[in-house]
Amino acid sequence: MRRTSGSAATGGGPVLAAVSACTVLVVGFVASINLAVPDLAASSLHPSSSQLVWIVDAYVVLFACLVIPAGALGDRLGRKGVLIAGLVTFGAGAAVSVVAPDVATMLVGRVICGIGAAAVLPNGLAVLVHATEPEDRPRAVAVWAAMSGAGGVVGNVGGGALLQIATWRWLFGAVVPLALLCAAWVAHIAPRSGHHNRPVDVRSAGLLTLATLTLLVGIVQGPDQGWSSPLVIASFLGSVVLFTGWTVTELRAPQPLIDPRLFRIPALRAACLGMLVVFFAMFGFFFLNASLLQYSRGWTVLQAGVGIVPMTIPLLVAARFVPRLLDGVSARTVMAAAFLIVATGLLGASSALHRSYAVYAGWLVVMGVGLTLALPTLTIAISAALPREQAGVAGGLQSTTREFGSALGVAVIGTLLDTGFAHRASATAGTSGHSLAAALASRPQPHGPVVAAYTAAAGTALRTVAVVALFTGALVVVEMSWARRRTLRSGHRRPTVTPGEAPAHPPECLTSRPGSH
Repeated sequence: MRRTSGSAATGGGPVLAAVSACTVLVVGFVASINLAVPDLAASSLHPSSSQLVWIVDAYVVLFACLVIPAGALGDRLGRKGVLIAGLVTFGAGAAVSVVAPDVATMLVGRVICGIGAAAVLPNGLAVLVHATEPEDRPRAVAVWAAMSGAGGVVGNVGGGALLQIATWRWLFGAVVPLALLCAAWVAHIAPRSGHHNRPVDVRSAGLLTLATLTLLVGIVQGPDQGWSSPLVIASFLGSVVLFTGWTVTELRAPQPLIDPRLFRIPALRAACLGMLVVFFAMFGFFFLNASLLQYSRGWTVLQAGVGIVPMTIPLLVAARFVPRLLDGVSARTVMAAAFLIVATGLLGASSALHRSYAVYAGWLVVMGVGLTLALPTLTIAISAALPREQAGVAGGLQSTTREFGSALGVAVIGTLLDTGFAHRASATAGTSGHSLAAALASRPQPHGPVVAAYTAAAGTALRTVAVVALFTGALVVVEMSWARRRTLRSGHRRPTVTPGEAPAHPPECLTSRPGSH
C-alpha cells in the first residue's frame, strides 16, 4: 500500500544544494580523517598500524553495509525524515569520538557515525530524485555524483585547514554543528515524498555487515598476524560463509533489500563493479596520499590537504557535461577511457613521488579527468536500474558499491603499504614493525632511510592499485558491451522490476538513449 504526502517540488536547485552539502559532509569525513592519521598515530591513543586502518574503515564499513537497509527504511518511513535522523546520528557519533580516551571508544564513535552516514547518502539521492522534474533529473544526478567525488577533496582541504591549527579532536568536534546545520537545512527546504511499505530485513543487513567485517579483518590483520595465521585464514573462510548466507537469505526473502538475481543483468552488474573499483582506487589513494605528502615531502597538514585540490578541478568544471557526452558516445566507450585515464594517473603519481609537486599535481589532474567521466556515467546507469518508487534502494545500491570499494581500497592499500614498509625498513633502515610512527620514534635522527622505505612502499602500492583498476575496468567494459548486445536483441524493452524478481533485460539510461550503456 502506497501512501503519499506532498508532491515533488518543481524547483530542484535548492534541494540539490542541500543534498549536495550533506553528501560532501559524509563523504568528506572519510578523506579528512586520513589527514589526521599522523596526528592520531602520535597521540595518547597509541594506535597500532592496523588500528589506524580500523579507525578509518570502521566508519566506511558500516556506511557500506547499511546504506541499502537505510534506503529501504527511507522508502518505508519517509526519505526526508530518515535523512534528517541520519544527520543527527552522524553528529552524535562525532561527539563520542571527540571525547574518546582510547581506541575502543574512538571506534564506537566511528561506528555510530557510519550508521548515520548510511542513512544520509541513499535518502539524500532519493529526496533529490523526488524533487526534480524528469527532464532535469540526469543533470541533477550528475551534479550529485560529482559532489560525491569532490567531497573527498573538500574533506582534505577543510580537514587540513582545521588540523593545521588544532588537534584531531577538533576535527570531530567541527562535524557536530555542521551535521546539525545540514539537518535543519533539509528540514526547511526538502519536500516530503511517498511512503512504501517495504520491509527492512535486519537479518540480511547483519549478515552483510559481519561478512564485510570478517573479510576486512583478514586483509588488515594479514601483515601483523601472518597470512597463514589461524585468525587470517578463519576470517577469509568466515567471510565466504557469511556472504553465501547473505545471498541465500536474500534469494529466499519475499521482498529482499536487493535481489542478488538483479546482478544477472550485465549492465547493472558492470555499473556496480565499475563504481566499486573507482572508489577502491580513489579512497585507497586518499588514504595513502595524506600521509605521503606529510612524511615524504615534509608538508604541513594544511599543505597536504590543499595538495589534493588539482584532482577536483575536472570534477567541478566538466561533470555536468557528461550526460550530454553520453548522447553522442556510448557509455562503454566513456568508461573504457575513464579507467585507462585513472590507471594512467595512478601510475604517473607513483613515478612522481620524488619529483616536483607540479609534476605530481599534473597526474592528480589526470586522475580527476578519469573520475569526471566515470562517476556521473555509473551513477546514472545504477539509478535507472530500479523504478522511481524504489529510489531509496537504488541509491542504497550505488552507495553500497561506493563505500564497499572505499573500505576495500583503504584496507588493501594500507596492507600493501604496511607489508612493503616492514620489509624495506628492516632491510635498509634497521627498524622492525609495520608502523611508520613507531619506526620514526624508535630510530634516532636522521629519519631519511625510514622515510625512503615508506615512500618506496607507497610507490609499489600505487602501482598495484593501478593494475587492479585497469584489469577490472576491462571487465566492466566487456560487461557493458554484452549488455548493449542484449539490449539490441531484445528491442530495447524496459523491464518491470518487482521485489524478489530479477528483470530480464537491462534498463535504459536516464538519458533515454537506447544502447548507450
